[in-house]
Amino acid sequence: MTDFVTPREMAEMIPSGCKLGLAPDDYAAAPGLVRMLIDRGIRDLHVVCAPIGGMQVDMLIGAGAVATLETSAVSLGEAGGAPCFSRAVRDGSIRLRDATCPAVFAGLTAAEKGVPFMPIRGIIGSDVLEKRDDWKVTSNPFDDGEKIVVVSAIQPDIALFHAPEADRFGNVRLGRRRETMLLAHASKRAFVTVEHISETSLLEDEKMAAGVLPAIYVSAVAQLKNGGWPTGLYAEYPRDGQEVEKYARAARSPEGFQAYMRGARSVA
Repeated sequence: MTDFVTPREMAEMIPSGCKLGLAPDDYAAAPGLVRMLIDRGIRDLHVVCAPIGGMQVDMLIGAGAVATLETSAVSLGEAGGAPCFSRAVRDGSIRLRDATCPAVFAGLTAAEKGVPFMPIRGIIGSDVLEKRDDWKVTSNPFDDGEKIVVVSAIQPDIALFHAPEADRFGNVRLGRRRETMLLAHASKRAFVTVEHISETSLLEDEKMAAGVLPAIYVSAVAQLKNGGWPTGLYAEYPRDGQEVEKYARAARSPEGFQAYMRGARSVA
């Protein structure tokens, strides 16, 4: 059964030390909820980006909340590189498990299907493969002359993302964002903030049903209007480019990051 909670209650339900799966920008965890996690002092997270991270991931890193990061990239898009991420990689304050987008999707797909690994192509010979002891090169069982990579399953403890709508039964409308659907399927639990809660079932509309995450995969829902600000919410409202650029400039130094976060809390 899906629990309906407040955003702050949801933040309290996410423990330090968990493996936290985050969707990409414009469906990512609500920045306001990320600030709540930071305010309560969450630590030692293993963050899995599905497949890339943005401002929310950078904020968690800047706050010292991330011990391990598994991702194919962290970027602020048009605002440039992610300053806290870049700084943490340089000084070694996080453990980076570098990946590719197909490899992340393969690992999540393995967890979704309940199997220990998933085969993929295209990594053999790359430096990334040399850094991952959980990826193995093996023979194609149907062609001994062909080598193939198997990627271990990735199962986050909690998937956290923002979506346009849920209903009172716990179903969540995701639309065409299949990577977010995959992340929810692969994770042990999914926590979702939404703009709106509908009183009628989202699964009743045959045209909409294929883009709805059923409640069986949703552990908790919290309503948080405009929760995607400033990174935006796909097909609902755009990112606030000026605010993201403001963050990018401030976060170039630890002191600037802390000043930005104090200001963000004052308007949250």
